[in-house]
Amino acid sequence: MAENSKIEWTHHTMNFWLGCTALSPACDHCYAEGWAKRTGNAALWQGERRRTSAALWRQPLKWNTACEKAGIRQRVFTNSLADFFDNQAMSEWRDAAWEVIANTRHLDWMVLTKRPENIVKMLPLVEAADFRWPWPNVWLGTTIEDRARLHRLDKLRAVPAAVRFLSIEPLLEDLGEIDLTGIHLVIVGGESGAGARPMYLQWVRSIRDQCLTAGVAFFFKQWGDWLDEGLATAQHCAPTDSMFDVYGRPAGPRWHFYDPGDHLGGGLIRIGKKAAGRLLDGVEHNGMPEARA
Repeated sequence: MAENSKIEWTHHTMNFWLGCTALSPACDHCYAEGWAKRTGNAALWQGERRRTSAALWRQPLKWNTACEKAGIRQRVFTNSLADFFDNQAMSEWRDAAWEVIANTRHLDWMVLTKRPENIVKMLPLVEAADFRWPWPNVWLGTTIEDRARLHRLDKLRAVPAAVRFLSIEPLLEDLGEIDLTGIHLVIVGGESGAGARPMYLQWVRSIRDQCLTAGVAFFFKQWGDWLDEGLATAQHCAPTDSMFDVYGRPAGPRWHFYDPGDHLGGGLIRIGKKAAGRLLDGVEHNGMPEARA
């Protein structure tokens, strides 16, 4: 699905600026912060923000022209290495970014934030007779990784938007019942990389089923590094550890077991993102809402 991005639910990524600040448990193993440290840009996660090049800012205009000629729409993940509604980013950059978005009406901009309380005060100043807020090509989303972050949903829901979406990645616990009123898309994914935390099969099924009941598009992005042992194939499960737990199952760094008192039972094996894949009960879920533009 991705063309200029490795992220499964978008065609392109566009970073108007770089840098962010860790805010909640979802940030603990942030890939963007990891990128910053690997490339000698750790200061970008210590308060510094940096606008990207003029050449990069021109790229969306090229994508838009190509889409217009082809008669198609494409999605753009906005600020994958920053937060569009970050207090520490310069307002002038954001205003200029809104102008780019207003001038690329064949692109649907997926603006994801962990700071939904900031959205209203940072909405665009750009207005046109035929283009008033909520803009049809702007999808507003927020990250919810655990129950303590469910309040973000209410902040998002309070903002007028053509499309509202939730990024439940990494999913760190059972979210229970979710009020999906006013939400058009839910994206779910597990964590990958160093320190990846497990995601239980039952947590994902619960969200999928709630989306189905509510008529909300459901996109399952990935299992991450861990896969439920009931879903793993024989070759995935071949243990490399010599230790066994009290139930006679392989134990070691590649295995994670549920609490024996948990009615769910079972365990997970760490096999890596690629091997774990993105099938849920044998189905690849690629749900997307209809474009509003």
